[in-house]
Amino acid sequence: MQSSTQWFLATALIAIVAMLLAPRPVLFSNDVVNGYRLPDNSILMTEGYDWWWHNLVAVSRADGSLKPFFIEYYVVNPGLAQPAPIFGMNGTQKPSYALITAGTWGKDARKINNFYPVSQFHVDESKLDVTIGQNNTATETAIVGSVSMSEEAAMSHPEYFSDAGSIAWNLKAEKILSFDPGYPLSPIPRRSALFEGMRTRYSGTIEYNGQIYDVFPNSSYGYQDKNWGTEYTNPWIWLSTNKLVSRKTGKQLEYSSLDCGGGNPIVAGVPLGLKLLVAFYYEGKLYEYNFSKFDSIVYPEVKVLEDKVTWRVSAVGLFSKVELDFWAPKDTMINIRYESPRDGQIKHKKLWNTGYAQGTVRLYERRLGGRWRLVDTLDGDMGGAEYGEY
Repeated sequence: MQSSTQWFLATALIAIVAMLLAPRPVLFSNDVVNGYRLPDNSILMTEGYDWWWHNLVAVSRADGSLKPFFIEYYVVNPGLAQPAPIFGMNGTQKPSYALITAGTWGKDARKINNFYPVSQFHVDESKLDVTIGQNNTATETAIVGSVSMSEEAAMSHPEYFSDAGSIAWNLKAEKILSFDPGYPLSPIPRRSALFEGMRTRYSGTIEYNGQIYDVFPNSSYGYQDKNWGTEYTNPWIWLSTNKLVSRKTGKQLEYSSLDCGGGNPIVAGVPLGLKLLVAFYYEGKLYEYNFSKFDSIVYPEVKVLEDKVTWRVSAVGLFSKVELDFWAPKDTMINIRYESPRDGQIKHKKLWNTGYAQGTVRLYERRLGGRWRLVDTLDGDMGGAEYGEY
């Protein structure tokens, strides 16, 4: 017990010192942070990535079935830009390009990548306003664009690490719930995140391989986050869902949202070990379990089994706790790949990613006297989730 207490105090001291020495905080306002962050430090321009991720659920016009999709606007090492995209080529050089990627999960899971030179990447530092190429745009209120890749191009260009297919989207976005995790633990973050669109209502259409899907605000269960930094975390854990039904009332909840993510943060060159952050909105009330604020503890357990991946998380604060128990079948998943800004290697070769996570959220509040009271149990579905380690 004494050694674990000493470790916790040392970890807290390192984080506090790092925050005090940071030249400026990342948090100005949510809108500003959701803008372009690589110019914050010259190192990030030549050894950094920035992305804006969206995922949502659409309805097939053909049969009414639900299908999840993801869309990502991404840039890496813009300070190394050349007239054409520079690929990492299995770690032989640093990459530099802008990327539009979109895909879906399920039996026909795929991820389609279209690369652009950085000269075709235009972005605002003060808000989410990104353009890649001529017709791919993302703002706080709309995302529009398309990706396509032929079978021949996908096969003959392994450096694209892309599947074949086509996806086009024209969507409006209304952000309902957001979450700001706080200050970074380093002035040059290895990885930082903002959940500006933790719950987002999307509306519009998606065309996937010639089939039309409609996106409706109340059934889109949408999510948008932003990540930036110098390297991808290892291990890599993420779990999110906005399709939540209360067992207490039997109703689908419109102002609730779950987001959980983390890895192994490094502060002043010292790995802190596996750390997770959990943010949970229950009908508008935020329950936050944030390792950097030292008022809660999160216990994660993720397992990659033969046919599925499971996420079990217990997050305990002073006055509340949540217990998460989720899983997703492997045959709905893709293995997402990113080239490291530092050396061009694809380090996560088994980064399991899905839009079909399902499970339960149990919320408790502490009574006077210290006993826990179950507030509600929620059934979650169509969730985004990820796990990888190398």
